[in-house]
Amino acid sequence: MFSIEHEFDATVVTLVDDGAAPLQEDVIVNAFEECVTVEQYDPRNDTTHKITLSMAQLRDLGAALNLPEGVYSLAQNNP
Repeated sequence: MFSIEHEFDATVVTLVDDGAAPLQEDVIVNAFEECVTVEQYDPRNDTTHKITLSMAQLRDLGAALNLPEGVYSLAQNNP
């Protein structure tokens, strides 16, 4: 299950683990104009971990999900 909210400066997607136990904490994805952050609460340490991806890293991640094992470099599209 997931939700989508549009904030002033970001689109926020919350991913809820509703599968079989043991369940993981919610994952919150904040999409800004210049980057994307991914956050997840860690109950063992009572902290929230945040990862920031550049738009290039996000593009590469999206491509990587659909490619076989290997090392790749995506071509830059220059207008």
